[in-house]
Amino acid sequence: MSYELDPLPYDYDALEPHISEQVLEWHHDTHHQGYVNGWNSAEETLEENRESHDFSSSAGAIRNVTHNSSGHILHDLFWQNMSPAGGDEPEGELADRIAEDFGSYDAWKGEFEAAASAASGWALLVYDTFSNQLRNVVVDKHDQGAIWGGHPILALDVWEHSYYHDYGPARGEFVDNFFEVVDWDEPSSRYEQAVELFE
Repeated sequence: MSYELDPLPYDYDALEPHISEQVLEWHHDTHHQGYVNGWNSAEETLEENRESHDFSSSAGAIRNVTHNSSGHILHDLFWQNMSPAGGDEPEGELADRIAEDFGSYDAWKGEFEAAASAASGWALLVYDTFSNQLRNVVVDKHDQGAIWGGHPILALDVWEHSYYHDYGPARGEFVDNFFEVVDWDEPSSRYEQAVELFE
């Protein structure tokens, strides 16, 4: 199977002024494409090694699959989490579950912002299938700190390439502006899928 980069679900300038057209173009077309290419290349190496029964480079290729697939999947989710119509708070079942598991939306948001300030990669809201609850996760790179069985609901990329051009070192300002474009339709759908599968 060969993996491909889907187009953004909106125009490059659709999230301005919160995220610039230039950042979306670089981030999506160059950076995200690099993870897709890396995943495909690693899979090709593994396939060649299986055919030749020479596994001397397989461990590195497996690591590359982990790194690049995680990068591709999380970036894909990141793009889908945002839209020009975003900026509201969650509603319905996801809003109720956030209040149940965190005490309130504001408590969840404060904790998520703390995760975003500490991460060397991603802040994620996940559905933890082991404890059947929502949980905020600090993920370094793309996979360090992830929870086994964690079903991603909301993803925020806080690598410097996602904000430095627009905000310089002011990561907190970028995080604030992320909430101006979060579209809770996709996270709500992912939450409902998780509940249907695991509860």
